[in-house]
Amino acid sequence: MQGKEDKLIVDVITNILSENKAEDVVNISLDGKSEQADFMIIASGLSNRHVLALAEKVISSIKNKIGATVRVEGLRNADWVLIDCGDVIVHIFREEVRDFYQLERMWQYLPKDINEAEKF
Repeated sequence: MQGKEDKLIVDVITNILSENKAEDVVNISLDGKSEQADFMIIASGLSNRHVLALAEKVISSIKNKIGATVRVEGLRNADWVLIDCGDVIVHIFREEVRDFYQLERMWQYLPKDINEAEKF
């Protein structure tokens, strides 16, 4: 269930990403799609350095503004950084990597759409 704190975290993250010139920022509600999280935010950076900078800004903002701890994967290569904020998951990709994995496409389906697709 989505709470006020989750929405505050989403707002902080999307603002930080926009302020730091992340591209194609997408916020996906996972309500009814996953028990692991309530929201997924996906964004792109122009280079590894840009992805790393975006991730570091998001991490420090969540710690400083919200006081939440986060778990992070992928900082070393900075092709795809995953930031786990509990009920909010953030994926920051290099554009080519994002195009390859197409997470938005997978997570924007509704469960009934998937069930209908399985019938064919």
